Amino acid sequence: MSNPTPQVGTTVTHRRYVPYSHAHYAGNLVDGAYSLAAFGDVATEMCIRTDGDEGLFASYSDVQFRAPVRAGDVIEIEARLVRVGRRSREMDFEVRVVGRGSPHRGQSSADVLDPPIVATTARGVVVVP
Repeated sequence: MSNPTPQVGTTVTHRRYVPYSHAHYAGNLVDGAYSLAAFGDVATEMCIRTDGDEGLFASYSDVQFRAPVRAGDVIEIEARLVRVGRRSREMDFEVRVVGRGSPHRGQSSADVLDPPIVATTARGVVVVP
């Protein structure tokens, strides 16, 4: 199967629930590494879609932790291809909280957030063979 030529503007988006087992800090906060791992997952799918290979992460730059990610959140992780080199692919990443627990209404209550909360942003470079 042949893969399309990588195109600037291509996006990959994942959504996931943040389990309570990932909370590390008071207030059910998860650590920043959780967002970085999620960026790695969307970058891997991007490389598979654009190059037929999982690729390897080379670097992150301009990582910004803008808002907390908490256990019980539903997050959306997006990678957008912003530059295509011969073997490198540069991407912008964003984690958005699209759902959050609302325990003041009840133990299992939750809300869809509209607009979502931008929690983490970064730029990263991956290389492909």
